Amino acid sequence: MAESELMQCMEVWGGNQPVDSAVSMAGLDAWVFSKPYGDADGGGDVYYVSSCATGRITRLLVADVAGHGASVGALAAGLRGLMRRHVNQLNQTRFVRLMNQQFTELSQSGIFATAVVTTYFATNNHLSLCNAGHPPPLLYSAATGRWNFLQCPRDDGPSPHDLPLGIEDVFDYTEFEVRLRKGDMVLCYTDSLIEARFPSGELLGTEGLLQIVQSIALSDPPKFIPALLAAIIARTGDRGLASDDITALLFRAKADRANTSFITRLGGPFRLLGGIVRGVLPGGEPIPWPDLSLANMGGAVFRPLGNLWSGRDGKR
Repeated sequence: MAESELMQCMEVWGGNQPVDSAVSMAGLDAWVFSKPYGDADGGGDVYYVSSCATGRITRLLVADVAGHGASVGALAAGLRGLMRRHVNQLNQTRFVRLMNQQFTELSQSGIFATAVVTTYFATNNHLSLCNAGHPPPLLYSAATGRWNFLQCPRDDGPSPHDLPLGIEDVFDYTEFEVRLRKGDMVLCYTDSLIEARFPSGELLGTEGLLQIVQSIALSDPPKFIPALLAAIIARTGDRGLASDDITALLFRAKADRANTSFITRLGGPFRLLGGIVRGVLPGGEPIPWPDLSLANMGGAVFRPLGNLWSGRDGKR
């Protein structure tokens, strides 16, 4: 059974190590499973979850870095620093842009990554997503009982702004938004799931994954990821998932409208001040400056102001 992790305000949790854990935060419950290739201590898959000073902003990241070992461990540490730096910011596009710059600087070494970044605002159940060349997440609608791919709606085909990190110095990545309702779930995963091979050599693919996901019961979400992996192996054979790192992140909305307590919000400025003080000390972590939007700053004091936020309106 997965271990349980209760996210604290101003916390960044995750890495590239093996994990099987449940994570609880304002408005969301999440379950994370990651198994590096060959049972190594660290793999090329990176996962992070962060919570802001008031507990209202949750950021979730799944990335697949080309490579393994110490080099990926160093990159994972760098990504944690970026998560820390942006932990109090509603808008995630600058965070993704800086991630891409970091990988572009390493591109001559052949290091690049795909990633999906999501930011959840508990005040109004708003979920913003950026996808940098990563397999599309899956969204479960509690209202319809169906899973569907979570992709930016387009009429003109894929955008050049959705390339993997480190391929091109893209200024901005495409962002799109959805609202989660109570019981809605999102599944993020790395490409090992869709690249599971049948004995014939054929890949499972995204449609094959969707078929398997639709067949799994949702009465006990903590058991969903183990059931999913077992179903993929049953479909493709014992070697179907044996050739790469495996990572899956499932998160579920707890309510139609989640709110943190007044005491938690009241303590936000003091946690922020503490983070700034620690950041200016020698060897301190990146300073977690907040954005100055009315929804973020005003909503920390007057809850209804938080409803003003939408990722589209918040873009810089």
